[in-house]
Amino acid sequence: MNQEEIMKILPHRDQMLLVEAAEAREGIAYGSYHVRGDEWFLKGHFPGNPVVPGVILCEMMAQCAAVLLSGDVLEQGEGTPFFTTLNNVKFRNSVRPGDTFETQCSITRVKKPFYFATGKGFVEGKLCVSADFSFAVVKEG
Repeated sequence: MNQEEIMKILPHRDQMLLVEAAEAREGIAYGSYHVRGDEWFLKGHFPGNPVVPGVILCEMMAQCAAVLLSGDVLEQGEGTPFFTTLNNVKFRNSVRPGDTFETQCSITRVKKPFYFATGKGFVEGKLCVSADFSFAVVKEG
């Protein structure tokens, strides 16, 4: 999926859509985002030494995981995915301008409306972050 296709399943738009490309294979979602250096979240984190904030890395993984719901849930208008938990988050290496952050996520359990997932994020094969998380798909209104 390219960003245009991703926007059909995720409500995120300019400045918050943090997956540029994604695909699902055998129950695993693979996503990527190239950090250009001009992103809003780098302006104050940290001046002269820009590092992608950990919460943004977690958001990137969650957006990638949501791609796994593209056919059955999100495209059918069942709702919007909202974070409900983040557990066992571990940061190993920083992500900086010029890096391409690659994610691998899978859904580990479903108890509708909750989806439980695990994810990892890498730069050039080096683990940067891992986490278990969940989100609820909530109908608007």
